[in-house]
Amino acid sequence: MTSQSENTKRIAKNTLMLYVRMLFGMLVSLYTSRVVLQALGVEDYGIYNVVGGVVAMFSMISSSLSSSVSRFLTFELGRGNVQRLIKVFSTSLCIHFVLAGVILLLAESIGVWFLNNYMTIPANRLCAANWVFQASLLAFMFGLFSVPYNASIVAHEKMTAFAYIGILDIVLRLCVILFVAYSPFLFDRLIVYSLLLVIVGVSMQMIYCSYCQRHFEECHFQLNFDRESWKAMSTFAGWNFIGCTASLLKDQGVNVLLNLFGGPLINAARGIANSVNTLLSSFSANFMTALNPQITKSYAARDYDYMFSLVERGSRFSYYILLIFALPVLFETDFILTLWLKNYPEHTVNFVRLILLITLCDILSNTLINLQLATGKLRNYQLAVGGMLLMNFPLSYLCLKKGFPPESVLIVAIGVAVCCLFLRLFFLRKMVGLSVRHYLLSVCGNVLIVTIMALIFPTIIALQVSDGLLRFFLICIVSVVSTMFSIYRIGCTSTERNFIRDKMFSVIRKIF
Repeated sequence: MTSQSENTKRIAKNTLMLYVRMLFGMLVSLYTSRVVLQALGVEDYGIYNVVGGVVAMFSMISSSLSSSVSRFLTFELGRGNVQRLIKVFSTSLCIHFVLAGVILLLAESIGVWFLNNYMTIPANRLCAANWVFQASLLAFMFGLFSVPYNASIVAHEKMTAFAYIGILDIVLRLCVILFVAYSPFLFDRLIVYSLLLVIVGVSMQMIYCSYCQRHFEECHFQLNFDRESWKAMSTFAGWNFIGCTASLLKDQGVNVLLNLFGGPLINAARGIANSVNTLLSSFSANFMTALNPQITKSYAARDYDYMFSLVERGSRFSYYILLIFALPVLFETDFILTLWLKNYPEHTVNFVRLILLITLCDILSNTLINLQLATGKLRNYQLAVGGMLLMNFPLSYLCLKKGFPPESVLIVAIGVAVCCLFLRLFFLRKMVGLSVRHYLLSVCGNVLIVTIMALIFPTIIALQVSDGLLRFFLICIVSVVSTMFSIYRIGCTSTERNFIRDKMFSVIRKIF
């Protein structure tokens, strides 16, 4: 019990530190997104998003290995095996150096060919698009080298480092944006913007590496290519490759399809929608970043009761956190975008709403995915779930080919997300004994009732009050109050309500 209490406190502390970074980043992002859109223009903003997405397509190779490294480092920490930890880190670093060479070869051949022959980019901006491609590739390569170091920080749960370094990263990116937007010098803003972001990205990765070498004993590279570690990680990464490929095709692959059928203006609309989604989902993502290592460590220690409670509570509360902030945006999307950006591309409002709905569906699977990764048994799971996720790409292509509107690709994604949730539950029931019925009732049923109850009063206001500043403030206040009340009365157990009440009284006593 003492160990679980300490783990809970650690999760709370790490979440708090990540929220400090996130809130600072959110305030900066609200300002910079508008400045970047105005500085680059809608067309160049769309080009930057889609060309960067082409480079991200190659990360499907590295993403599977990155998950493998993070899982094995966290697992060995949970077992307390320092020697194995050192071998895992050194082996993973060797693998990433080799992988970097392979990706560089593929990107400079297939990537450049596809960019120049098939992407829908105005002829006068093709040169700038190639600069963006090379800059994004360089940033990606350096990011690849630092994967084992970043995974070590997460495995050790040193979120304070992420918070401080992350704030520095935000400040530097803000400086880049301000320079590009307000500099009196004449230059191609898209090219300079992409190059300066590379310099910031490389600098931040060097800081992460330096921090790890100073604080973690396993992060000193040794020419020690452990055959056993390589086999275990490569097998894990091989099967996880299916899921990573499917996720990238769902996001960046579909983004390329939108470019082929609709051009860079559609990419700009989706880019803005993704910015809003990233901003809001970061509230729950930071909570999950702090929680996930504990799930892996509790599995390694065979503390299954605690593991199941983390999985279920993590799913519920990550959904609740997102719902609190997403509900006002879903009602007042048009007003918020107008207030924020003044002018925005067509389809942006629908994209924002649909992408938020996708994230609300996906967020119920986050702890399930981490639990599945913790087991290390991925073959059948990835064949089924990864295969279902892969359907996003061909179904989206068929919708666009048949002339359906761009929003159709996001409706496809919602349907696929629900199917994947049920597949994950089915496999985890067989592998670790997770009760599907209990999860559906205590998590899915719970969040569904909370959502319905939270919608009642904001919907009444939306139907009765005309668009404008008054309605915006009423919707925001009523949505937040209604959602928090529904979470407290319906979404929380009696134990959780007592915990929240005690913490609130404790804070009030400290203040007064």
